[in-house]
Amino acid sequence: MSGEHERAAAPRERLDRHRILVAAVAMIDESGLGELSMRSLGRSLGVEAMALYRYVPSRESLLDGVVELVVDEMYADPLMHLLPEDDWQDYVVRLAHGVRRLALRHPQVFPLVATRPPAAPWVRPPLRSLHWIESFLAGLLSHRFTEQQAVDAYQAVSSFLLGHLLLEISAMGVDVVAVEENGTTGQEPDPGAAVGSYPVLLRLAPLLAAGHFADEFDASLANLLHRIAPGAATQG
Repeated sequence: MSGEHERAAAPRERLDRHRILVAAVAMIDESGLGELSMRSLGRSLGVEAMALYRYVPSRESLLDGVVELVVDEMYADPLMHLLPEDDWQDYVVRLAHGVRRLALRHPQVFPLVATRPPAAPWVRPPLRSLHWIESFLAGLLSHRFTEQQAVDAYQAVSSFLLGHLLLEISAMGVDVVAVEENGTTGQEPDPGAAVGSYPVLLRLAPLLAAGHFADEFDASLANLLHRIAPGAATQG
């Protein structure tokens, strides 16, 4: 009798936003985004779906939180540096490999990282963290990059990572096209509010907002032609 009473009185693990997001990431990793719903997530946590809305007011908020949680895993990666030290190239290589490790660890989540509406219209996936973007730009500026060169580097690295990693996880069988039919929250984010504590991002916002996709495409294509030219592998 006392044993039954103790079992009945055993406290349930406290529900909070972090626990909900961790469970959502685990469900997407295991079964894919299509299986995630507030009802199925609540069932996995042992609560009614309505209990989740106190912490994640909508499915859109839930998906934004999933992206934030996964991207934040990069802060715990010991092989990555938040700021370039002596070698900016080593920093970019470490950053690129860190994002790739993230994509391969969460291949079912990565399309969300690539497609969710950003905190500001000039933030490019997959480097969705404003903290990481700030450090990237500030670090390159500290290595004698001009502001335009730092922005160009950020945009080029983002495009390279996004294209390569979406192709790689697609080869693993992940559906990278039909991520979400409803990809907007119905409320435009406020870029000023998003970047208020990031002075470099605020200063470079006009450069970041200027879209030069045609120029980027041509530059990347020219670089590709140089790399695949006969004898290129033996040069240098």
